[in-house]
Amino acid sequence: MLEHLWAPWRSHYVAGGNPTGAVPGEGTLFERILAAPEPDEETGIVWRGKTCFAVLNAHPYGSGHVLVAPNRAAADLADLSKTESDELWDAVRATVAAIRRAYHPHGVNVGINLGAAAGAGVPDHLHVHCLPRWRGDTNFMTATAETRVLPESLSESWSKLRNAWEAG
Repeated sequence: MLEHLWAPWRSHYVAGGNPTGAVPGEGTLFERILAAPEPDEETGIVWRGKTCFAVLNAHPYGSGHVLVAPNRAAADLADLSKTESDELWDAVRATVAAIRRAYHPHGVNVGINLGAAAGAGVPDHLHVHCLPRWRGDTNFMTATAETRVLPESLSESWSKLRNAWEAG
């Protein structure tokens, strides 16, 4: 029997739309997200700092997948100022704490891919991936069907994380 997995928030992406709310134009994807006129709830921005911000991944590996990035495009860690570097890593720690408060995971992945050869999807603007993990969260769907099942919408993830961030 054919099974259906419902992920209605992804229809905009499949239709070629703009799921991040980023305004078209100049700059990297992350710079355009920051410049978007829509409210943070629509762009997925969970936190804004002086030099960095945290945003939901519009194409998450799992619920609660957050990207932490500097406000300005920097392709490599060496391109960051001391102030940006300090705030980036402080924001990563705060993001992990918010993920733990919001999701109570068994663990958290934190990772960064520098350059296209390392797997960076946005190689011109570094970003740190932070995502909750649970024992057994990798199953046959990902391994054999190349499908991920997300149990909540991006708006639900945003609300959980924003509330957890503010509670910290």
